[in-house]
Amino acid sequence: MNPNPQATFSGGSNIALKIPRFRFAETVAFYRDTLRLPYLGQRDTSYVFQFGTMRLWLDEVPHYSQTDIWLELSTDDVEGAVAHLTAAQTPVRDELEPLGDFRGHWISDPAGVVHLLSHNEEVQLV
Repeated sequence: MNPNPQATFSGGSNIALKIPRFRFAETVAFYRDTLRLPYLGQRDTSYVFQFGTMRLWLDEVPHYSQTDIWLELSTDDVEGAVAHLTAAQTPVRDELEPLGDFRGHWISDPAGVVHLLSHNEEVQLV
């Protein structure tokens, strides 16, 4: 994997809130009933809402004590981007959550915010 200094990055179309179980039902109700965001469906224990041009995933995480936010970052060259990020001391965090067949990687910024690094053409739908 060679660093790709030309790899381009942009904000993706997904944002996820990793929510502790004890706050999950009331958080779903807030986005569904209070804000009345368009509901796009459910996958496993995640509820998905339209959030402007993005999809907001509300993920129930039983072992969390506080809510965490995860962002999606798109690139035109996933492996070149990973090489570039690794050279810049950005950790690849693929141990966080399995991606299966999805072409991407988990990374985190210096503050610890997790990002799903995905290919521009890869779209994760409900």
